[in-house]
Amino acid sequence: MKRLINRILQLSLILIFFITSFGLALAQSSPVTEPQGLPATTELWNGLYLKLRLSEKWWWYQENHYRRRSSIDNRSDFVGRMGQVYNRFGMTYLFTDNFEVTFGPTLVWNYTPEPGNPEFETSVLEPRIWHQWLLTQGVGRVKVLHQFRFEHRFKRLNNVGDDYDFTNRYRYKITAYVPLNKPKMENKTFFIAPSNEIFFETGKTKLNIFEENRLYTAIGYTYNNLMFFGGHMWTYGPTSTLGIYRNRHIIRLNIMYTFDFRGNRKPLTRDFQF
Repeated sequence: MKRLINRILQLSLILIFFITSFGLALAQSSPVTEPQGLPATTELWNGLYLKLRLSEKWWWYQENHYRRRSSIDNRSDFVGRMGQVYNRFGMTYLFTDNFEVTFGPTLVWNYTPEPGNPEFETSVLEPRIWHQWLLTQGVGRVKVLHQFRFEHRFKRLNNVGDDYDFTNRYRYKITAYVPLNKPKMENKTFFIAPSNEIFFETGKTKLNIFEENRLYTAIGYTYNNLMFFGGHMWTYGPTSTLGIYRNRHIIRLNIMYTFDFRGNRKPLTRDFQF
């Protein structure tokens, strides 16, 4: 099994390298446009994470997010407009204590960029199918998580009458859990968790295969079955206009609840994964 996990990690890194190389080649073949950055915007993401251990190998996984963003005329107010209502569900199969696979549906409601403008629908549903590989690695007292997530998206703009497009999104995130008051991640642990996630997306209408990069630093605390964590996330990526890039400053506030129906719970670092 350890050899299989190493092979999966190698294949995943090769896949990311291939997608990156393809994106660079595609960008070089596109019309040359001097990159321009838009003024930064702000957002507030509130999330609830739920992990239920149903048996020795199976988990139920769930995320529910309420996201707001800055208003049109005030880019630093964080909460001026609705952004998204985001619901992710999945079943997780635990191959080993260091490797698991999750799959399931996601339902996202994207809200209008201009409230009150009749040219935009108030909200639009974006359904997705997703699956991911999660590998846990110990580096001294630090736990490192490698998350490979794949999303198959049916998306459209909020413009009235806009059609749906099908795209595939590929995500890789590396997270380090650093306990501050304990020798390892366990109950009543204060921790810091820096992470970086890169996104690529392919589809008929995609001009740039690179979609976004998210740099996030969270601080948190574990208490029994709960984990409280939050922090600042900075994102950078292209818009639908060639050569125009956006960046966002996002405050994230989250709670995770885990429960073991087996009755003999054995805490694992993955219980606190987000």
